Amino acid sequence: MGWGAVDRRIKRAALACLLLTACFATACTAERPKGSPDSSGSAAASASSTDAPPAKAGARAGAQAAAEAAAYRKWDIKPLAAPPAPPKTKPVEQAAAGGGGVPVISDIPTDQKIVFLTFDDGAEKDPKFVTMMRELKIPFTMFLTDSAIRADYDYFKPLQGLGDSIQNHTLTHPNLRTLSASAQKQEICGQQQKLKDRYGTTPRLFRPPYGNWNEDTRAAAASCGIEKIVLWRESMQIKNMQYQRGDRKLHPGDIILAHFRGPSELKGTTMTEMTANMLRHIQEQGFTVARLEDYL
Repeated sequence: MGWGAVDRRIKRAALACLLLTACFATACTAERPKGSPDSSGSAAASASSTDAPPAKAGARAGAQAAAEAAAYRKWDIKPLAAPPAPPKTKPVEQAAAGGGGVPVISDIPTDQKIVFLTFDDGAEKDPKFVTMMRELKIPFTMFLTDSAIRADYDYFKPLQGLGDSIQNHTLTHPNLRTLSASAQKQEICGQQQKLKDRYGTTPRLFRPPYGNWNEDTRAAAASCGIEKIVLWRESMQIKNMQYQRGDRKLHPGDIILAHFRGPSELKGTTMTEMTANMLRHIQEQGFTVARLEDYL
């Protein structure tokens, strides 16, 4: 073999070596999987992208908590604790003394420190109350009377839209004990139809005006499709509560009565001020508010 041939072979080997070196420096590195520990992004960078959704969720939760705290400060109320999760099985029904028929409820059997808010009639239609309930997210139940709400049925739709249900409180707010069985049925069934037509749902619950009822009331309620007659344990006045029990304290599962009333009936106090007073009483006694329909 001549020196010329040897020289050509040496040059070819050197060229191959140069190409192999270039491969390692460029193309081979670029083809590594992005998630490999040796990639330029590193495994830590990949892990951080995986952790991003929980971080965002935490930020959202923090922002929501801050907004709720700001809402309570706006209404000059200390925050109430979040209510417990609703029971998978609703508590045992409490029937009124005297046998069968529609159960008459004044409280819910539970050992948790929760109470339930109810607002009656519908005479006062304060737009600030809608704002208050939207911001505080306090669950409550409305027992509405047609003669009180007919001037502005639409006022109650935003409250219903917040998840607060509309229930039956008769057409004209009479003392049912003074009416015949047929007249009671007209008051209850008539309001069932009115509320269904106006708000799209048929009430399951009924509250007799003044808390007055008799066996004709239970029979009429049953014939109108009512499942429960709902009374109360405490009633909210302007600044203070009236208690039925001698210890003058809230008890787990108590149902509280309030009203859609304004300054003319509350001696100059607004409905939102009355509601704030009620929430302070609840918070000061270590209770929070749950949704009545979750337990009935």
